[in-house]
Amino acid sequence: MSFNKSQQEKLEKSGYRFVGSYGHAAVKTCHWTRQSIVDKGVCYKEKFYGIESHRCLQMSPAVPNCQQECEFCWRDLTYTQTTWEDEEYDEPKTIVDEAIKAQNNLLCGYYGNDKANKKKLEELKKPTNAAISLAGEPTLYPKIDGLIGEFNRRDFTTFVVSNGQCVERLQNLENDPYQLYLSLDAPIKKIYKELCRPRINNAWENLNESLETLSSFNSRTCIRNTCVKGKNMINPEIYSELIRKADPDFVEIKAYMYVGSSRERLTQDNMPTFDEVKDFAYKIADNCGKKIVNESEISRVVLLE
Repeated sequence: MSFNKSQQEKLEKSGYRFVGSYGHAAVKTCHWTRQSIVDKGVCYKEKFYGIESHRCLQMSPAVPNCQQECEFCWRDLTYTQTTWEDEEYDEPKTIVDEAIKAQNNLLCGYYGNDKANKKKLEELKKPTNAAISLAGEPTLYPKIDGLIGEFNRRDFTTFVVSNGQCVERLQNLENDPYQLYLSLDAPIKKIYKELCRPRINNAWENLNESLETLSSFNSRTCIRNTCVKGKNMINPEIYSELIRKADPDFVEIKAYMYVGSSRERLTQDNMPTFDEVKDFAYKIADNCGKKIVNESEISRVVLLE
């Protein structure tokens, strides 16, 4: 098991459902999935990219595993494992089968909710998008390529969010995700080390190598920047240089949200307003030749293209 019993119980109380036999993969229904079912709003990914929120499966094949301990991460970082230590792990087919089943079990209560959209209740039984971004670094899962392929065979779109540390694994993907994200949360190495707190050597160099090869991917690509007020909302011209180097299809400039265990490391003052995020996004856009094409005020995120 990747977690001891108390750790797993704590995560399950917060909404996680572990799938497979080895305790490294899990599902958790997103706030916007639940809101969409009762027609109270949708995720910005639906607004930006057409992803149906009520059919989105939020999951991770590597919940405890990450090479970084970012200050702004909402996870409990006490159980973080820097490397993949388990010799045994679940196969992609098992993870996908059980993830879909777990998602349906988590949402079954809505079938008795009079406010639920009946059409969406039928559709959510067969999710169509996998947000491989719940927790941890998904590319540490040894069969991440096979997992993406398994979702592709089932006609899912896949959004894979990576910190860019597993450079070779990213470069050697044979199965393309629908959209590959790289997190770019600092303009310079000093800020990166203080805010993202890497636990491996050459992490800044790894990130930059991944940025340099991003344009070679066949999938759609996106740079995501989490804005932490007082920490990394400086040097927009340097962010722009890094973005130009990566040449992504999209850039998401998004506010840090004061939620989860991040509240033990940061304060509410570190959460920028939507106007502050938008102003910073304009500065980056002006320097990297992109323009703001969409926004979601409630999620405090701006899309550049």
